[in-house]
Amino acid sequence: MAVAGFGKTQIPYDMFDIEVGAKEAKRFAKCERIYHKSQEIAWDGKTILPMLMEKHGGINLDPEKAEAVKRIFGIILWGEMAAWKISAQLADRLEPMEAKMAATSQAFDEARHFYVMYDYLKHLDYMPERMDRAPQALLDLTLQTKSTVHKLLGMQLMIEPLALTIFQTVRECNAEPVLSELLKYYERDEARHVGLGMQYLPTLMKGMSKRELSNMLTFQCRLLFWALFENKLLEEDFKTLGVDTREVLERGRRKQLAALHEVWAALGLPEERERNVVVMGLNAAIEWFFPTEEVKAKGRRAKVSAAWRAFWDMQDPVTTAELDIHGAHEIKTARGKIAKAERVSA
Repeated sequence: MAVAGFGKTQIPYDMFDIEVGAKEAKRFAKCERIYHKSQEIAWDGKTILPMLMEKHGGINLDPEKAEAVKRIFGIILWGEMAAWKISAQLADRLEPMEAKMAATSQAFDEARHFYVMYDYLKHLDYMPERMDRAPQALLDLTLQTKSTVHKLLGMQLMIEPLALTIFQTVRECNAEPVLSELLKYYERDEARHVGLGMQYLPTLMKGMSKRELSNMLTFQCRLLFWALFENKLLEEDFKTLGVDTREVLERGRRKQLAALHEVWAALGLPEERERNVVVMGLNAAIEWFFPTEEVKAKGRRAKVSAAWRAFWDMQDPVTTAELDIHGAHEIKTARGKIAKAERVSA
């Protein structure tokens, strides 16, 4: 504890003493660009939402679809609050300066996402309520972990890609035009947040022991378990909006792998990492909990067979194109300009 300038201080005087190589310096520069890009293309929710409401003549949904939207995006609302808190935690913990700046810009974005989603849901007469156990557990794991590695992995490379998947899939089904256009704004921001994890997680993982890596994989497995449970709970709501839950899970898996491949490549590890127990288990779990109609009709033995094949089958390689699609939307910034497309991995 510091007293009158004596003793331990929370001021990070040594933050500029970090020595880095050329590749790491390049990644840090990308983190800094995340911050400046966030300032450049920030959008005003108090302007954008009313603009979209006027453009589409308000929100027009039949009662069944309205309830599905409220259940899905009520979870998203609390997810944005959790992301706001987590990014603020990371902004306090991360060094060097560039990573701290990127996390700070995310906290600013997540605050906007939270109030805009709340404003949107109020038009559907939504009253905030406690989430089901699965989504709350998914968020609590990342909120409460003391490990900065786990927090960055959980937020940037696990939860954000899942949110991006829901945004993309719901937007494409166009169940509600105001929401579909609004989600383009969310996608631009969230894709940038994934970039922080891709660029800075390799620095945190350098020199990790086998035990630490094992703990990280265990944490990842726990997150995936609750993510699958959450999607199972929302399966009927997705169906109401014309969304295939298997597509949500498959897209989410590919986006997570695309982000993680960048991390593995930065660490000098082989880019093809499908043969790890987490990914293999996820592939099998999707087949078991979300079987195709054909497999479902054949019964339990067919489900076991499909899950077994998925566990051992090699999947097609993924690239950052899975993430770059979210930066392709043109949006109107708070400065009144149109922000052109950008690549997440640039």
